[in-house]
Amino acid sequence: MRSTWSSRARSWFGLAVVAAGCGDDPPDPCAEVTGACVALPAGTSAAEVDAAFNEAVDGVTLAFGAGRFAFTTDLQLVADGVTVRGAGQAATVLDFAGQTTGAQGILATGDDVTFEDLTIVDTAGDGLKIEGATGVTLRRVTVEWAGGTPSEANGAYGLYPVQCADVLIEACTVRGASDAGIYVGQSDNVIIRDSFASFNVAGIEIENTTRADVHDNTATDNTGGILVFNLPGLAIGNGSQARVFDNIVTGNNTENFAPAGNIVGKVPAGTGLVVLAANKVEMFGNTLADHQAAHVGIVSYLPIDEDPGDPSYDPYPTAVYVHDNVITGTSTVPNGELGALLILGISEYNGGAPIVVPHVTWDGVVDPARSTDGVYPPELRICVRDNGDGGFLNVNYPTGTAGSNPPIADNDASVVDCTLPPLPAVTVPGA
Repeated sequence: MRSTWSSRARSWFGLAVVAAGCGDDPPDPCAEVTGACVALPAGTSAAEVDAAFNEAVDGVTLAFGAGRFAFTTDLQLVADGVTVRGAGQAATVLDFAGQTTGAQGILATGDDVTFEDLTIVDTAGDGLKIEGATGVTLRRVTVEWAGGTPSEANGAYGLYPVQCADVLIEACTVRGASDAGIYVGQSDNVIIRDSFASFNVAGIEIENTTRADVHDNTATDNTGGILVFNLPGLAIGNGSQARVFDNIVTGNNTENFAPAGNIVGKVPAGTGLVVLAANKVEMFGNTLADHQAAHVGIVSYLPIDEDPGDPSYDPYPTAVYVHDNVITGTSTVPNGELGALLILGISEYNGGAPIVVPHVTWDGVVDPARSTDGVYPPELRICVRDNGDGGFLNVNYPTGTAGSNPPIADNDASVVDCTLPPLPAVTVPGA
């Protein structure tokens, strides 16, 4: 028996009642829900859905039936412990193609929030944004734009928890985001698993986040597959401790379609895994194939901007361990701003021979304050081992120039021939 509703929830009792006795009536969306529930069956108006979100009480379930629900403005949810559920990703579609107001499709700011079993399409901005919440579960949620067709006009982020803690994203799909499909930023304790990202600029991105496990996902046909970034100028900086493992990352060669000025716009088309200025990153057990720029890249922020303008920001990647990945296919046509850096380094190293990018590329930048003769102490080193025979490239930026001797780039893998202790698994309550 369902719990007693508050007066606010009771005002929506009419939405929770589905007439009985008619054989053609759709099933009650609340039929399998224990506790307070507001039913949003097919035919519920946008205004009624908006009111249900605005007036949601702590612990209530907002249950959509099968059908397509069209909106011209965003939906906002502030209560704690709310579950928003649909009848399935293929059955319940929240359609924002006619949206005229709002920076995202849905914004939730309450703790212990769950979204599951629905699809969000064609939002004017971000798809589903969760901000400042402790306890986030996104399960079997699809977000896409234009049927997954890349376009600068698409929203920036698909699934977008920011400044959150205890985040679980599983069995989700995002297509067409003009920045990152599945993005978690400035957060703590994150698991992203069993999800699919395609035709986004970045398939999956972890940014300025501490303790993240990204595993058993598929990232394909994006510009870049999976990114672990630390960026300057954010409220929460210098994330640490990300494990990226057992993912399938293939064919991420879609032309970069990020709007001008976005940092992700610097990612070359044809990039698999990238570490940018992050600390304590372990990448292992991944399957990578068929990237035109770089299967694995480890870079500092300095080639992008030598003066990040944030005195607390650490622009150097440290304690990065890339090991035991299966990598196939050669990279031959790096492009974009960082791709140009690769071309310069490789052409110098190859002495004018055709460009073939080794499987793992490092820009070679180290912090002079924490290194001796360009070598970090053991706990901060960049370590690369057992990733097949595709080779390693140290671009040695910016230690040389064209025509310098020794060359600007080399394949001396001894500088990364080391190991680091495995990072601990991330634990999220209820995962």
